[in-house]
Amino acid sequence: MKPEIFALLTAILWGVGGFFEKKGLHLGNLPPTLGITIRTAVALLILGAASFPQWKLLPQAGTKALLYMVIGGGVVAGAAGMLCFYTALKGAPLTRVMPIAFTSPLFGALMGILFAGEPLTLKTILGMALTIGGIVLLTIG
Repeated sequence: MKPEIFALLTAILWGVGGFFEKKGLHLGNLPPTLGITIRTAVALLILGAASFPQWKLLPQAGTKALLYMVIGGGVVAGAAGMLCFYTALKGAPLTRVMPIAFTSPLFGALMGILFAGEPLTLKTILGMALTIGGIVLLTIG
């Protein structure tokens, strides 16, 4: 399957998941940190089982690669990003939170251009501008 299909599936799953997470937070009157903990615990069980055959690759990955994963995925995106996301979910409507929260591809593209030498093309610029325009349209007023 093409990577773009997986990216679209990601967006669908995260959008649908966000809907249910917001409902759960409000129905249970749960604090955002508890919601994140539930999400992470369930994901850890499922992903731990799914990745079990690859665990033997960890020693050969190297310290630098693992540090990038721990800091980028565990601390920045995982803990800090999810804490901000759940706090936003608890405090505002999905129609305001989701468009803003899911500008993450925009920031990822910028990181790729600025730090990984990915090309900045007219198509990329137009796509980013349309993304920003859509977010502004969905969140103003």
